[in-house]
Amino acid sequence: MAQTVAEMTIGPVPTKKTRNNRKALKEKNSSAKEANILSGKVSEPSPIPVPPADNPEKENHESLSQPRSSPKKGKAASKKQSKKQPQSFENDLLEMQEKLQQLTLEKDKAEELLKAKDEMLKHKEEELENRDRQHENLQMELKKLQKLKEFKPTVTFPIIGQSLGDKEQDKKENKKKGCPEKKKPSPPYILWCKDNWNEAKKENPEAEFKEISNILGAKWKNITAEEKKPYEEKYQAEKEVYLQVTAKEKRESEAMKLLEEEHKQKTAMELLEQYLHFKQAAAKETKKKKDKDPLKPKHPMSSFFLFTNDRRAALLAEKKNVLEVARITGEEWKNMTEEQKGPYEEMAKKNKEKYLQEMEAYKQKKDEEAANLRKEEEEHMKLQKHEAFQLLKKKEKTENIIKKTKEIQQKKKQQQKEDKKSDPNKPKRPASSYLLFSKDARKNLLEERPGINNSTLNALISVKWKELNEVERKTWNDKAAEAMEAYKKELEDYNKSAAATLDQNP
Repeated sequence: MAQTVAEMTIGPVPTKKTRNNRKALKEKNSSAKEANILSGKVSEPSPIPVPPADNPEKENHESLSQPRSSPKKGKAASKKQSKKQPQSFENDLLEMQEKLQQLTLEKDKAEELLKAKDEMLKHKEEELENRDRQHENLQMELKKLQKLKEFKPTVTFPIIGQSLGDKEQDKKENKKKGCPEKKKPSPPYILWCKDNWNEAKKENPEAEFKEISNILGAKWKNITAEEKKPYEEKYQAEKEVYLQVTAKEKRESEAMKLLEEEHKQKTAMELLEQYLHFKQAAAKETKKKKDKDPLKPKHPMSSFFLFTNDRRAALLAEKKNVLEVARITGEEWKNMTEEQKGPYEEMAKKNKEKYLQEMEAYKQKKDEEAANLRKEEEEHMKLQKHEAFQLLKKKEKTENIIKKTKEIQQKKKQQQKEDKKSDPNKPKRPASSYLLFSKDARKNLLEERPGINNSTLNALISVKWKELNEVERKTWNDKAAEAMEAYKKELEDYNKSAAATLDQNP
């Protein structure tokens, strides 16, 4: 162990504090004597050379602060120090080994982290590639959608009913105009209050709204029926008008809803067909710009542009560039006098006047077209309302028929229940020829086809009944007729007995 320590290069040895609180010795330069001392070969302690201090004042201070010791004590301390130094070095070695182990562990961790980072980077690269592919796919879909934007259906969407905004506007207009038909009628008490309010206010000028209303309420209770009668008649008349108007509106709205549903179905089918045709032709067709109205007059040129049109031909003949032409004409126009600019400005004014006249004529034409369209729409709305009312009438007829049939069925059921409850001894009506045949056929079919469904069984019985000959059907008709004759006889006997009981117990 001592040899290995001697062979190694000795660095700065950390010194420990002594019991007498003396300061640790400063670092020494490595030498052969020190190596011998550490190995324990040298018996006598040699004087320790002190290295030159950087700060002389500090050195003097340290030397003064140290207590004076005898030479014997110094020798004993040097011996103790020589024994403690190898132990401290062994501790340092152990610390260094522990540090090396820690460094290796840290290195392993760093390598693992680097591997993890590499994997993360690869994963991110794959994600970026996938995103690029998705971006390309989205661009392709976007191009397809841009083509689909050109889809212009030729379906005429029916203008049925009014939108919410139109209805609100109509309500506001009615309020402003004060339509009495669409206002809810006020009851007779309020009508009487309106007539007698001013009188009550004159009688009680200091009274508030609540007090006057209480006074009028007390008076109303004491008024006779004859005095109330005109107000009640007025209320009833207004109520009838209001109910007629509201009923008419409800009926119209129901009719328009029915028509709207039919038109929606038709338009949806037409749109679907047109869209499919367009989708087929979308790949071949190219994009087309929106066509401007050719009848709309063009905006006139200014005086400067008229001047440039005159000068352009001469400048282009001189082989001038477009930018140069614009620059030269601009400079020339700035340098021109008002007399030189005069003819161009007059031309521009005339063109503007002509343009305004043409625009007025164009606007008038557009207004006339809009008015014609409105008329056509109104006529179309009238036709739609007529169709809607026809549909509503059909619906009402069907609903009435259904109601009547339901009422008849309910009456029949009630009669049957009453008959059953009334007298259990009353003879029952016999079954018809078809029912007699169905009972017999049902048994045979259930034996032939066990587990058959009831609906299929009924269908098979009806088919067999239709396939019967006249002779076969006559047998079943005869049986039904015999049963009916027996039923009639029983009924006559029953009626006679019932009449006899009524005579006895009226």
